[in-house]
Amino acid sequence: MTLHDTGSTAGHPQPHRGAVDTNPSPFEWYDQKTAASDLQIYRKQGPRPWSRALIDALEAEGVEGATLLDIGGGIGAVQHELLAAGATRTISVEASAAYLAAAREESDRRGHTGRATYLHGDFVDLAETINPADIVTLDRVLNVYPEWERLASLSAERARRLYGVVVPRDTRFVRLVIVAMNLVLPLQGHRVRAAVIPIEAIDRVARQAGLSPCFSRAVGPAWQVLLYRRDDQP
Repeated sequence: MTLHDTGSTAGHPQPHRGAVDTNPSPFEWYDQKTAASDLQIYRKQGPRPWSRALIDALEAEGVEGATLLDIGGGIGAVQHELLAAGATRTISVEASAAYLAAAREESDRRGHTGRATYLHGDFVDLAETINPADIVTLDRVLNVYPEWERLASLSAERARRLYGVVVPRDTRFVRLVIVAMNLVLPLQGHRVRAAVIPIEAIDRVARQAGLSPCFSRAVGPAWQVLLYRRDDQP
């Protein structure tokens, strides 16, 4: 879930933020420069390893004809790759206007206009207005959301078939890194905080939504890819 840009990118106006904003989203510190850099890396190198692992796991389950709800997807790697693999439509809900604009720019460049919908805001606030999708994904989102369990519950409920997440691995090394990050971020003026979420806790929320684990893979020292399948699916 990934600003504070108020201009426009690739012909797409950004939501206007007034000179005085008493309650800005903590995710609006991701600026246009950061989003453009991430998009450039994606165009040169493809999805990051953890995103690639999530995409591969979804494709192995079958994405032809599927719809996707991607929450906090940044520049949209999961969206772009699944559309290319046969998904029919995607909805992106992103709290960073800069990342949303970058994702839309790439979608337009790839000729996916009309198959991708972009919503700017906090998914938890918008959830009641968003229809279920065959696949729901959150790539490195739960670990930086203040009410992760509420976000997980609302998003899992909207997965008709598959629910995929990427979260930090629960290791001593990762916990030390996150402690350091949480000390540095406030000094830089950022309100985002990271956390390690036990996989058992995510499993519990998923099971409450009628989903069962079907894939788990560690990617490098930092990330864990988890995939859940709705219980009434073959």
